[in-house]
Amino acid sequence: MVQDMVTERWEGFLKRYYWDELVELSNLYPEKRSLLVKFSDMDLYDPALADMVLESPDIAIGEATRALRAIDTPTGITLDAANFRIIKVPRRVKIRDIRSEDTGKLVSIEGLVTKATEVRPKIVDAVFECPFCHHVFSVEQSGRQFREPAECEQASGGCGRRAQHFKLLVEQCKFANAQKIRLQELPEELRGGELPQAIDVYLEDDLTGLVSPGDRIIITGILRSYQRTTRFGKTPFFDVYLDGNSLELKEEEFEEIKITEEDERRIMELKNEPDIYEKLIKSISPSIYGYEEIKEAMILQLFAGVPKELPDGTRVRGDVHILLVGDPGVAKSQLLTYLVKLAPRGLYTGGKSSTSAGLTAAAVKDEFGEGRWTLEAGALVLADKGIAAVDEIDKMRKEDRDALHEAMEQQTVSVAKAGIMARLNSRCGLLAAANPKFGRFDKYTPIAEQINMPPTLLSRFDLIFTMMDRPNEEMDTKTAEHILDTHYAGELLARLKNLGKLDTDERERFEHTVAALEPPIEADLLRKYVAWSKRNVFPVMTEGARRRFLDFYIGLRSQGYEDEDAPIPVTARQLEALIRLGEARARARLSDKITEEDAERVINVVNYCLKRVFVDPETGRLDTDWVTVGITKTRRDRARSIREIIKDLEREYGEEVPLDEVLDLAEEEGMEREKAEEIIDVMKRDGILFSPSSGVIKFVR
Repeated sequence: MVQDMVTERWEGFLKRYYWDELVELSNLYPEKRSLLVKFSDMDLYDPALADMVLESPDIAIGEATRALRAIDTPTGITLDAANFRIIKVPRRVKIRDIRSEDTGKLVSIEGLVTKATEVRPKIVDAVFECPFCHHVFSVEQSGRQFREPAECEQASGGCGRRAQHFKLLVEQCKFANAQKIRLQELPEELRGGELPQAIDVYLEDDLTGLVSPGDRIIITGILRSYQRTTRFGKTPFFDVYLDGNSLELKEEEFEEIKITEEDERRIMELKNEPDIYEKLIKSISPSIYGYEEIKEAMILQLFAGVPKELPDGTRVRGDVHILLVGDPGVAKSQLLTYLVKLAPRGLYTGGKSSTSAGLTAAAVKDEFGEGRWTLEAGALVLADKGIAAVDEIDKMRKEDRDALHEAMEQQTVSVAKAGIMARLNSRCGLLAAANPKFGRFDKYTPIAEQINMPPTLLSRFDLIFTMMDRPNEEMDTKTAEHILDTHYAGELLARLKNLGKLDTDERERFEHTVAALEPPIEADLLRKYVAWSKRNVFPVMTEGARRRFLDFYIGLRSQGYEDEDAPIPVTARQLEALIRLGEARARARLSDKITEEDAERVINVVNYCLKRVFVDPETGRLDTDWVTVGITKTRRDRARSIREIIKDLEREYGEEVPLDEVLDLAEEEGMEREKAEEIIDVMKRDGILFSPSSGVIKFVR
């Protein structure tokens, strides 16, 4: 009787609030099988019904589903397999805050999908046949264990006898699609090195196949528990999992950062300050002395350019990729960790990740998938729509190195393994740091050779900075004083925290030192400033900026117009990087226009990189091949000359040619003997030449 009353109340609610949606559902049924109901509507209609949904969801959702499936629609279609799904539930629980009293309740959990199994059929209504009387009856399946009958069902006309095994009639059983995913806490919610916690979620029917690793979702469902078992038997501890009822994909960027009216007022005040751009730069790691150009580039990376979908369907990335290459002890790692703390969505990892997913993604076979293949997301996928800081990227695995090309330019990660064909999003800016192989950076050796990264990968970075530690009395004095002041402030702060007192002299000095080390814009406000900008500012180039970009690019390319043998100074990639950086600077000022001043400022940043990384150390001319190919045009011409000389000498000496003869002829052609020897050594390393005996060289054929 009570059950019928509850069903009637649900029927009244659906007809009053969701009649149009029901009609639409009946028109699209069975392709669409779910009715999405807002919790606030239930609360408005009948608060007691809403409370019942939260406290006794199994009963409430069961009755609501029964009412939905029994309702008469104008189309005459019976919604006999429709699902009642609840969205916008106010009880939002963090994964780490789940407690025993939440078990059996309806909760909403927000998180990041890190693993997902394949979609597979799950039995929901098992049909059995009695071995004695051949009576056929069904047993409804729920939970994680398969339920088998102990005796023949007498109520439906069976013999009621007990049997050890009843025959399962697979053809008559009812199945539903099922999938298991793992939900992990969002990286930006973790502070102070907290270990992210995770929960497994079971999805059924039309909720399956909707999400991939790396997606940010809100799952509403019933929290259930099951007893742990070990090889010694059952334990008193229980594990929890979520039985999914509804799923909402979070598409909006940075919506998890709540910006109040007060925050917005402070952001507008910052916008109107004339030196806001300089303040932003000074807010990056003030405890590290110098590196103004790198800090400016990091601010531009925080704001990023505008991602574009072109009319022909092509996607152009807006994210900026930066590489820091340098000597040990120049604060590369500190800069990386600081930017991740500032980014509204950031992830920090090492290049040699211990998990199988590494930097990109992988298909793995483990307990989570119960022996099946599952997709596991790596760092770049988990940092989607944010910033991924990768330290020691030169030590990454070969598989990651191969997949990184696509992850950086197309901003997707493709997985094709064990029958799983998937394409995951990795729409993030990459801030990477690398150490030279031989300890110190050598400007006379190509970067690609020094940091164990292919030139094709290096060419995808918008900005490459070299951080060299060279003795300089003035610079060393300032750096040392800054480090000493930083440590002194830290010592006084520790004393103040633990003992609660400072001498008068110490207090004055402490206040002065702390004021110098404090960022002009506090980290929390800066995160909100960046989030607000990325959400609301989409700048467009002015004619002045457009002309300035064009003049700069053509001006650099022009050195190859008249001289056919001139090296290629820059490529179109540098122009695209300029545009992205220009958009980022306009966003940093919260401006909807990219001005000529923006263009000039980012041209200075790009020029700074070009002069330190893209210049041929021998000729002093810009040569993009130094980075993108790993050998300058000058060296390539020398190698061609050496090859021709060896071929000419082969006519006289045969296949084995004296090394001194090659070097003498190279000198006659105007090549320095040391340079010729160096080129021959490189050709030996590359497997083009080898020495069968001392003083003789020969082509590898």
